[in-house]
Amino acid sequence: MRFSAIAPLALAVAPSLVSAAGTLGFALGTKNADGSCKGQSDYEADFDAISAASGSTLVRGYSASDCNASLSIMPAAKNKGFKVVLGIWPDVQESFDADMAAITAVAGKYADNIYAVTVGSETLYRGNFTGQELSDKIKTVKTMLNGVTSTNIKVGTADSWNKFADGTGDAVIGTADIIMVNAFAFWQAQGLDNATKTYFDDIMQAFGHIQSVAGGVDKAPELWNGETGWPTDGGSDYGAAKAGTANAQSYFAEAICGMLAWNVNLFYFEAFDEPWKPNSIGDDGKPADEKHWGAMTSTRGTKFSLKC
Repeated sequence: MRFSAIAPLALAVAPSLVSAAGTLGFALGTKNADGSCKGQSDYEADFDAISAASGSTLVRGYSASDCNASLSIMPAAKNKGFKVVLGIWPDVQESFDADMAAITAVAGKYADNIYAVTVGSETLYRGNFTGQELSDKIKTVKTMLNGVTSTNIKVGTADSWNKFADGTGDAVIGTADIIMVNAFAFWQAQGLDNATKTYFDDIMQAFGHIQSVAGGVDKAPELWNGETGWPTDGGSDYGAAKAGTANAQSYFAEAICGMLAWNVNLFYFEAFDEPWKPNSIGDDGKPADEKHWGAMTSTRGTKFSLKC
């Protein structure tokens, strides 16, 4: 997610969020460093590295059918004691159907290792769906999952913080069991001196709006920070936000550990570098290297401490 406007509101932390430490998970890709598809043994090696470095036993993906991910990641998760958030990419019907089929194929056998299913990743931010259209897709997924498993698997979505703060996603709030709010101070061109404040402010604006629309904290869906992170050495700068391993380490220690200390569950983007990725074009029109956002290297080596 790239969003360059900074909300002017002061940071307001909801008292209901302050208690025990939150849960840390990691976004995880479906491909090896060379671009080949991961198999079960690759995911098991991923899980071993993530657990050893951070203590986390939770990952999220984006498309359950990409590289036949669900068929490999779920037995690996069961073997290693991990839970997985499986993703549906609903932008076109073909990918929606493929991902739904991939999830229903494993939902019965591995329900205990499926933490949730997300329908879409920043589809509201990209303008692919209205809130109501996305809500309808979430309802469809719930109905289909109910037909293949008696386990109540949570279904929701993940989107940019501003699309929940500004009301774009209001129609989803009454439908989703879980909502993941993405927030990157980096893509708001914030230097480290203001990154943590911006990040906290974004999350609390989105969470506060969702809770208000839901009618209270106890009536809101389960809320997570779905993505946040910082590129390490080799990544591209974005305005005042400078890539670098030392900066990523500082962001993790201050922002990530700080958010976890406020009892907010979050996913760090991402677990490992992905050198196979092509450059993308940022909102500023400049090429952006997204190969070096990993908390660890593509060979699963640690870059800095991932324990708070």
